[in-house]
Amino acid sequence: METVRKINDEFAIAGPMALSQWQQVAEEGFKSVLNLRSLNHLLSNEQQQVEHLGLCYVNLPVDAEVMNPEIAVRVLSQISQLPKPALVCCNNATLAAAMVFMHIAIHQGQPLQQAFQRAEALGLFKTYSQPAPLG
Repeated sequence: METVRKINDEFAIAGPMALSQWQQVAEEGFKSVLNLRSLNHLLSNEQQQVEHLGLCYVNLPVDAEVMNPEIAVRVLSQISQLPKPALVCCNNATLAAAMVFMHIAIHQGQPLQQAFQRAEALGLFKTYSQPAPLG
């Protein structure tokens, strides 16, 4: 599937998914979906459709513009609990990739703060710990 990018045997990432693509996700053997997008009325039946296909579905809205280590901990905790293989999706597939790569780094022994700083330095999400520039 073109929109799904495999990271390793446990994780893949995706940007926005059409409702018609969920059947293929299930057929490819995924057991769960972590959606980092805010559910709105357009996506309201996405959870029902995905669960109907036998996948675990969790929605944990994340705003990449205000990403911080506390939010990352919530997402990483959820990622750890998902049945594998798992698909992490977001409007911004880069944010999904950042969260998966941070999860992998932490499980390889890297401290959370270091994994967060590396993702931030790579431009995988923005934080506004300093005032945003005007203009």
